[in-house]
Amino acid sequence: MKKFTPYSLLACLPLLVLPTAAWALELNGFRLDEAAIPVEEIHHGGPPRDGIPAIDRPVFIPADAATYLRADDRVLGVVRGDIARAYPIAIMNWHELVNDRFGDEAVTVTFCPLCGTGMAFAARIDGRDLAFGVSGLLYNSDVLLYDRQTESLWSQIMSRAVSGPLRGQALQFLPTAHTSWGAWRQRHPHTQVLSPDTGHGRDYGRDPYAAYRDSEHLMFPVSAQDRRLHPKEQVIGVTIAGEHKAYPFSALARAGKAAIADRVGGVPITIEFDPQARTGRVLDAEGRELPALIAFWFAWHAFHPESGVYEGR
Repeated sequence: MKKFTPYSLLACLPLLVLPTAAWALELNGFRLDEAAIPVEEIHHGGPPRDGIPAIDRPVFIPADAATYLRADDRVLGVVRGDIARAYPIAIMNWHELVNDRFGDEAVTVTFCPLCGTGMAFAARIDGRDLAFGVSGLLYNSDVLLYDRQTESLWSQIMSRAVSGPLRGQALQFLPTAHTSWGAWRQRHPHTQVLSPDTGHGRDYGRDPYAAYRDSEHLMFPVSAQDRRLHPKEQVIGVTIAGEHKAYPFSALARAGKAAIADRVGGVPITIEFDPQARTGRVLDAEGRELPALIAFWFAWHAFHPESGVYEGR
């Protein structure tokens, strides 16, 4: 029997007729007229609006109490001020979005399992804190969020509103680690951890996307593909001064260095890569961490088809 994933409804019900973006100006209850992206490339993922429920009241526990996590389990990590928090992928697979606060700062933590992209954003626009939900819609296979205040749709990877009253507004992408629990805890021993006590009945012990990550198959169309790499090859994507560059994990591993110096957009950067924890980060010339995206190759390329690719040395 086909295992259920949050996005598998369409695959399980091939005769289900849904409105197609080619002619629908409204999908899942969202107006798509005057969208900043091609309407015909917005796809219904299967679940209704909020069918994948965001976590609005996150509960955090100390690292020592997170006995359900193994050292090699994957987490997203965010640090704001003196607060460090880990968001297990085992939970994010089922919710994709956590509306959180670090002190007085509203932060939205997002994960798209179809693209392998974890991104945290400062959730304040024009002095107003926004709360987000999962629209059930996709663009380039990437989750479209919506803010509950205006019902504008936001592309996660673009970090920008693509429809609605806030169309064109951008969210600030915060440095977000995508790493192993062991590596994160070693770097931040006093980290807090998102508890599996979410108030929702989900099987957090089961990974609904395990087979998907290993396959070359994409569940939804994308606007551009490049077969130089396996579609699900993980890359570190960097954008500086309008220039995009991808650093494939395979090329970084071949280089055999813990740190690689490069330039993007004319700016000197250092890429740190940890093959054991399967993670990396990007630093500027002063050693400050820059926002960089760990993503599946197909997703990075779909949004940045002109991207350069690091080939190793």
